[in-house]
Amino acid sequence: MNTTLLLHDLRDFFTSPEVAAAGRAILVALVGILLSRMLPRLIPVGRLHPQHQLVVRRTFRYTIFTGAVVWALSIVGVSLQLLLGAAGVLTVALSFAAKTSASNLISGLFLMAEQPFRIGDMIKFGDVTGTIVSIELFSFRLRTFDNVEIRVPNETLIRSNVTNLTKYPIRRYDMPLAVAYHSDLGKIRGLFQKVIEEIPMAMVDHKPLMIFLGFEDSGIKLQFSVWATRDNFFTLKTQLSEKLKKAFDDNGIEIPFPHVSLYSGTRTDPFPVRVVPTEPPVVPGSDIPASPTSSN
Repeated sequence: MNTTLLLHDLRDFFTSPEVAAAGRAILVALVGILLSRMLPRLIPVGRLHPQHQLVVRRTFRYTIFTGAVVWALSIVGVSLQLLLGAAGVLTVALSFAAKTSASNLISGLFLMAEQPFRIGDMIKFGDVTGTIVSIELFSFRLRTFDNVEIRVPNETLIRSNVTNLTKYPIRRYDMPLAVAYHSDLGKIRGLFQKVIEEIPMAMVDHKPLMIFLGFEDSGIKLQFSVWATRDNFFTLKTQLSEKLKKAFDDNGIEIPFPHVSLYSGTRTDPFPVRVVPTEPPVVPGSDIPASPTSSN
């Protein structure tokens, strides 16, 4: 008898309108979550840039998920107007509590609209240099040369001076180098041209330059400027430094280090030098040390 009543109560519970509505709501929510994960992958965005593909797919995913949640709540009797009112109050509260997030969001929208750089570009800001992995609404991710991922808020990027190292297909490498004052600049120019001929990735359509920068304290400062494609830039940088250094060593071109020379003038006597012994000698038969001598 008790078993019959229990089964009857369970049947009434599962067939009640409230439980049936809750079951339909759960089903709608699960289907919505599943579709929000699957459908964005099927969107034909192959012609778009990877950055735009990411934005389109995530927007589509969040739209499906939000629609499924709203539908599920409406099935169980939650009013849409109540949801909109709660969302409005929540938005106002979050706007005061999350000013930084709002600033990052606005900065992210500006970055996506202006497109100063894209996914795959190599940028430098401050002491950080790396390749952009993703640009999102609140932050962007950067992968450095030592394979470390850095997450930077969009607001930081907007307020910083950013250098896009891969914006253009070719780059110029400028190598400043000092030579001794007695060096022959004409000979140095010839050695530089010879070294350029030995480096295949050095571009000859853009003429390599040897530029005079000024007279420094320890030597003459020059700048050797060579163009290369974006992919060969770092190889060119290494080979130019190695080959130019070897050419200078083989031909007696001195690369000076900082030094200071003191001159008293051509018509003056030499500086007097006094030699002070570290341990003054002792006078025989006495405990009194002798006076230190001096010489010019």
